[in-house]
Amino acid sequence: MDSQMESVISIKDLHMSFGAKPVLKGINLEIQGGQIIGYIGPNGAGKSTTVKILLGILEGYEGEVKIFGENLSFGNIQYKKKIGYVPETAQMYDSLTAQEYLTFIGELYGMNPVNIDSKAFQLMSLFGIGDNYSSRISSFSKGMKQKVLIIASLLHNPDILFFDEPLSGLDANSVMIFKEIIAELAAQGKTIFYSSHIMEVVEKISDRIILINDGQIVADGSFAELQKMSSEGSLEGIFNQLTGFNQYKEIADSFISVLKEG
Repeated sequence: MDSQMESVISIKDLHMSFGAKPVLKGINLEIQGGQIIGYIGPNGAGKSTTVKILLGILEGYEGEVKIFGENLSFGNIQYKKKIGYVPETAQMYDSLTAQEYLTFIGELYGMNPVNIDSKAFQLMSLFGIGDNYSSRISSFSKGMKQKVLIIASLLHNPDILFFDEPLSGLDANSVMIFKEIIAELAAQGKTIFYSSHIMEVVEKISDRIILINDGQIVADGSFAELQKMSSEGSLEGIFNQLTGFNQYKEIADSFISVLKEG
């Protein structure tokens, strides 16, 4: 398959409801390899639901979802070996050492344990936490845990990566390293889904920005293209305009007023 020509991810008329509440209301997307996709929207807009369907975590949707040309409703899960995921809040096995945890994750993906050990230690060292390779994760800071999660998502060299707030807890140097890593992965033809509420980062790193609001895509294009269709100059401004949120100044002023009381 030529990843630059054929869609790596294809979504057609995707609907999903939880009980009587519709969450996705007709999502259509074609995504090729080599793109960094900024996938953004307010809380409850349907971002996580879309990603969980693509990961095979959620079923019961209507519409067609294909990854690497394979229809997910056919039940083949081999595609999961080519996917990496860093969720916004991850449950880690804190009682394990980093070595044990990464070995466990690597084996889930069918990697050779000897290769996992060598690779995991090298990656932790490059991220500045090699000295903690044999330490229990329960002793790690938030930033160190986040680095282990990022390494776990990349260990098997996947073709599609889903990152949800991946910079959480990272120091400035690690942020720069991470941004460079995803740029180089995209240059190799890999597809990166990047979700964050930090608009400045999404604006800078994304080749394509998809804004979802109330279960529907309301904008899809490069930052320059989104600027042309909006009167706003920043992605934050475009986001607020398209999602109808324009009360932040009034709310902030009211917040300050309450602080001054009494």
